[in-house]
Amino acid sequence: MISRLAGFFIICGIVLLSGCGGGPKPTDTDSPTMGKFKIGIDDSYSLLLQAELYTFESLYPYSRIDTMCRNEADIINAFLKDSIQLIVVSRKLTQEEENQLNSRQVFPKTTKIAYDAVAFIMNKENPDSNLFYDQVKSIFEGKTKTWKEINPKSKLNELKIVFDNYKSANTRYFREKFNLTKLPPTCFAVMNNAEVISFVEKNKGAIGVISVNWISDKEDTVSHSFLNKVKVVSISAPGSKDPNGEFYNPHPGYIAEGFYPFTREVYCINRQVYMGLAYGISSFIAGEKGQLIVLHSGMVPAAMPVRLMEVKH
Repeated sequence: MISRLAGFFIICGIVLLSGCGGGPKPTDTDSPTMGKFKIGIDDSYSLLLQAELYTFESLYPYSRIDTMCRNEADIINAFLKDSIQLIVVSRKLTQEEENQLNSRQVFPKTTKIAYDAVAFIMNKENPDSNLFYDQVKSIFEGKTKTWKEINPKSKLNELKIVFDNYKSANTRYFREKFNLTKLPPTCFAVMNNAEVISFVEKNKGAIGVISVNWISDKEDTVSHSFLNKVKVVSISAPGSKDPNGEFYNPHPGYIAEGFYPFTREVYCINRQVYMGLAYGISSFIAGEKGQLIVLHSGMVPAAMPVRLMEVKH
């Protein structure tokens, strides 16, 4: 799904810098740079991981990596049941989950790889493009149900919040963020992030909730196509009520500086008990080359600083 041009640019740059790409003859041996392996990926990060794994396999041609892209709950459940050895998700394991693995002499290693933002998207024909933080909170608390409650001049009526999946990291994020026991009736879910974007494109009163990775990489053909179909919402700081005040979109600089209010961390969690391919992949993503791909994807690298620069004319 990654564009050929973007993939070619990434690979050429990395190969020129590293000179890597060779390796031993293919065998069934599982090492940090060769072997067969399956990685579980929260669907929110499928575009990022496609770029990461495309590059990794190009540098290490004797590695064969299969992916399982699903909602967060299913990915972590498979991880706990030994179905997959490495996952990419936006939360750490709970103490109960850690204890469950430890009882079987499995001691997973968690590596922070990125800072992500939960983005809101609207239909292109919706005249509103900014929301106050407190308005978002009110929507999730079920207090705000129509567009006229947000903007009395709005010609839209019912407000709908659409998620990628009820078992996804995005629904969990807002339940925890606003201390909710359940989401309000204005919220519903489809099957994945791509369907969220498609729904918002066709419904003027909808607000979609997705990872910023899906609409931030302008050189990726999928991300660029989706970005042309919807518009990204900017959010105020908590407590702000000034319509002429600052509103922040989920730009990497605003994520890194903490101005955008809906951010989270992304982790690789590896349960492999030896130095195998899971170790090699997680180390690559957390390393310099992998972090450059994170930055290219519109997210903030965990190991590389991102700053806002003011350009004076």
